[in-house]
Amino acid sequence: MDFDRRTLLAGAGALLAAPAFAQAKSGAFPQAFLWGAATAGHQVEGNNVNSDLWLLENVKPTIFAEPSGDAVNSLELWPQDLDLVKNLGLNAYRFSLEWARIEPEPGLFSVAMLDHYKAMVDGCRQRGLTPVVTFNHFTAPRWFGARGGWTNAEAPALFARYCDRAARHVGAGIGHALTMNEPNLLRLLRALDVLPAPALAGQRAMLEAAARATGAAKFATANVTNFDDLDVMLPNMIAGHQQGRAAIKAVRGDLPVGVSLAMLDDQAVGRNSVRDAKRAEIYGAWLEAVKGDDFLGVQNYERTLWGDKGKLPAPAGAKTNWSGTEVYAASLAGAVRYAHQATGLPILVTEHGIGTDDDALRAATIPAALVELKKAIDEGVPVGGYIHWSLLDNFEWIFGYKPRYGLVSVDRATFKRTPKPSAGVLGAIARSNSL
Repeated sequence: MDFDRRTLLAGAGALLAAPAFAQAKSGAFPQAFLWGAATAGHQVEGNNVNSDLWLLENVKPTIFAEPSGDAVNSLELWPQDLDLVKNLGLNAYRFSLEWARIEPEPGLFSVAMLDHYKAMVDGCRQRGLTPVVTFNHFTAPRWFGARGGWTNAEAPALFARYCDRAARHVGAGIGHALTMNEPNLLRLLRALDVLPAPALAGQRAMLEAAARATGAAKFATANVTNFDDLDVMLPNMIAGHQQGRAAIKAVRGDLPVGVSLAMLDDQAVGRNSVRDAKRAEIYGAWLEAVKGDDFLGVQNYERTLWGDKGKLPAPAGAKTNWSGTEVYAASLAGAVRYAHQATGLPILVTEHGIGTDDDALRAATIPAALVELKKAIDEGVPVGGYIHWSLLDNFEWIFGYKPRYGLVSVDRATFKRTPKPSAGVLGAIARSNSL
């Protein structure tokens, strides 16, 4: 871990250089505002061999660019990661419990792994960090995938059983709990129509190979599933969220529980825009389902311009991320406003960031996005915190290690962590709780 005066100075320089920050009016964020960074178990821990995604990464054929392998070894190095969060000036850390480690076989719960995650919760508290804990960040046990994942009508009860056991062991110190991460993501991807036919065919072949490997009739996961299964999955995932929430609340009634949704800043362009129809398709059922929650987690990375026939291209000359998608700083505030308007719930920004090798772009976009988020707060939108994705450059699912979202780079041969200037930018804002 390399965190020193040079990092702070570089971050301060990038902060001052960001035009949006220089033009921003000063203003404090609400008291007790959470400033954090996020990770997810499978993406950082390494060797999650009992998970559904591990099988998909290693089966033949696979659409994964590379396997997760050791990831960034956070299963061992989590104390370093917590020290990083603390030293950056943040006051919250979002991480996930790995279901496949906790329940590697149906009904077999690992006390050792439950103790591991309890130690992480306690480690956060010892450092003055609020633990924001996701009970299921996409990955599930291999046996769950071999039962059809969320296409199985028994899935909600199986998930609630796991939530109950995990909450009873680790729940005492958690600050905010999320049942699931982006359960609407595949519906969003289907609506955007961004996956080419060869990728969809490759996914189908991979899932069929996983079914053969496990002797299953169907193998499905939360973030890698054939689109023709999504309408079956939707009511099961909603039931899973609601039953999981009830199980957690039964253990700790005072614990704020919600779910995170993948949300675009959907903007209507011209007459007869399809925006509202797309919103209904992507979020509609979920925005109704969460109305009994304590808060809604919003995860935003981009805006989408909707014309009368579908998604429109980004404006000419727009800055772009690693995949060529527009970087638009105001998108976070747009998504947050809509989420609150649609649900009436308090909002927690549980993910926001940029996949890019250009850290200067990240360093400029963070304060620019926060200026717009502060405007939404000043308008009366209740926002409880901002958690950046990600703390570390890590495994990004089918794309492998190519996309870099981290505030901190990682040498994957030595696992050395090195904060980037953008980490200093966010940390400076967090320390002052003000723009």
